[in-house]
Amino acid sequence: LGVRQLIVAVNKMDTTKWSEDRFNEIVKETSTFIKKVGYNPKAVAFVPISGWHGDNMLEESPNMPWYKGWTKEVKGGAVKGKTLLDAIDAIEPPVRPSDKPLRLPLQDVYKIGGIGTVPVGRV
Repeated sequence: LGVRQLIVAVNKMDTTKWSEDRFNEIVKETSTFIKKVGYNPKAVAFVPISGWHGDNMLEESPNMPWYKGWTKEVKGGAVKGKTLLDAIDAIEPPVRPSDKPLRLPLQDVYKIGGIGTVPVGRV
């Protein structure tokens, strides 16, 4: 699919009473899976959040004093942050091959008599 960068947000930390042990267990299991499908776990930000309470979404949460933040490796070195918003902001925009010809995904092809074949798609 062309997905090169990942963020893992571990939600519902409030249901485990913001448990550091549970978060570390999830990070370990998820890292193993991420490695199997071809990603480097060191290049992935793991963020414990609670969407219901808003913990670690936009601001650092006082409910998880054990959480020191995430670090991920990128081409230019290492990037650090504490919240999900920081992780989203740390995503590097993909390089677009603007010097190459336009590729258009086709939705349909119509054969119109007297005109010819008309490909239809969206830009």
